[in-house]
Amino acid sequence: MPYNNISAELKEETKQEILSFLNQITERLPFLINLTPEERQTIPKMGDKTYAFVDKALELATQNPNLVPPYLDVEELKRDFTLASMLRPIVSALNSLTEKLNDTQMAVGSEAYVSALSFYNSSKSAAKSNVPGTDAIVSELAKRFEGQKKRQVTQPKNPSN
Repeated sequence: MPYNNISAELKEETKQEILSFLNQITERLPFLINLTPEERQTIPKMGDKTYAFVDKALELATQNPNLVPPYLDVEELKRDFTLASMLRPIVSALNSLTEKLNDTQMAVGSEAYVSALSFYNSSKSAAKSNVPGTDAIVSELAKRFEGQKKRQVTQPKNPSN
């Protein structure tokens, strides 16, 4: 669906209810962990192809216990694989929701910023025309841009020169 201007509201009560639901989800998953960036980068990952491999290895290890090395706990492998399998659709649904939330927040934030810039530019124009009280408004809003260089419009170079 193409993006259109968003005009919506989220009531504080609804926001708090959603946060409560998210807290309930977190409480229902007490085994969740946080990996460090280094851990995320270095641990082997189970994508779709690897998922099928692990599933088949578990099946074959169960059928052929004589080939299982003594240091491998097949029941723990089964628990890990089952948990990973159960989490997959939850992660997928939450990733989709997170993407929609991020996109919506970005879009409405952009809309708000563009509107605020319009007001700022209008105030600057009014200040140039000596409209009373606009200097203070422009001064206050200009703080956002302190330390930034003004963009200079450069003329494209003529390749024939």
